[in-house]
Amino acid sequence: MSDTTTTPRIAIVGGGLGGLTLARVLQVHGIAATVYEGESARTARGQGGTLDLRPGTGQRALELAGLTGGFLAAARPEGQDLRLVDKHNVLLRELIPEEGELARPEIDRGVLRDLLLDSLDPGAVRWGHRLDRAVPVGGGRHELRFEDGTVETCELLVGADGAWSRVRPLLHDTTPGYTGVTFVELGIPDADRTHPELARLVGRGSLYALGDDKGLLPQRNGDGRIRAYVALRVPEGWPASAGVPCDRPAEVRVVLLDHFADWAPELTDLIRYGDDTVLPRPIMMLPIGLTWPGTPGVTLIGDAAHLMSPFSGAGANLAMLDGAELALAVAESAADPAAAVPAFERVMHERVRPEARLASDNLELMIAPDGARLMAEMIDRFTAAATGKD
Repeated sequence: MSDTTTTPRIAIVGGGLGGLTLARVLQVHGIAATVYEGESARTARGQGGTLDLRPGTGQRALELAGLTGGFLAAARPEGQDLRLVDKHNVLLRELIPEEGELARPEIDRGVLRDLLLDSLDPGAVRWGHRLDRAVPVGGGRHELRFEDGTVETCELLVGADGAWSRVRPLLHDTTPGYTGVTFVELGIPDADRTHPELARLVGRGSLYALGDDKGLLPQRNGDGRIRAYVALRVPEGWPASAGVPCDRPAEVRVVLLDHFADWAPELTDLIRYGDDTVLPRPIMMLPIGLTWPGTPGVTLIGDAAHLMSPFSGAGANLAMLDGAELALAVAESAADPAAAVPAFERVMHERVRPEARLASDNLELMIAPDGARLMAEMIDRFTAAATGKD
């Protein structure tokens, strides 16, 4: 236990993609910041699945971070492939980008996080620093009290600490609400070797199998793993609330298979042959259009600011752009970094609102009785708009 008190000028709570992008772009502009991360080390846990990075948001943030080359070297353009089927595995739509198309190349979240971590100066990230609470101490400064007893103070505090942010209460008391949909994450490692039929089913990118207020949403990861998300409209706290804790994966698979009993067996094999990775992921969101009164010396980025469902695919992209743009704003007012916050927040709120609405609308559209048909129609509308055809 330590009672050491130091004064970093800028403290970033949370070492996810948004917080690391903020630290990196600040570093590019010669501004030091400290990232406080609760995990004990960069390898303490898996970082999730694959992401599509978009030109105006995630790719723009990496450009500002000076990391475009590293991203392109690690990205998987083939991961943009998408297949849509119904519950009977009837193919409804298939999207295969042209060779060299880089509109939204995929990259595994862990690979992207490593790219950002490796770009930071030694010591920029302090591992094992899980925030207990932050306390205003006057003049826009905050005291950070960590669970291990460490105390730090800062002039600008940025909460990049996700859905259950411990920085957020400094700004408002709104907490995320349950959308009514829960994902259960399953996995099939080394799918080409262990289950080639499922590897062919999913293809090089993602598969959407939708219907009956449910979905099977597998995606190919760069390490050969198929990461499958089973989407259900169930009460919050499920499956534990149904008496099936996730530390009994065989029983969870039985329960899931019962939910999909009349689906094509080649689709339900994604459940049947999953390994013992069973992770419930209730889909939470903050209210669309949420804002807060400006508070001296503190702000939020990413999910801490605007948690939304994953059905727009924008969350990580927006978090990274939040970090990059906040860094640029701070660089422009380096003598008083907190002065950059109000204008940054206004832009962030305006940018995020339509994406949050889209994410909410897409959840309702896809996890629906006729989700496959509705998604097919949505794909047709977007395709027509992109090609200029009505």
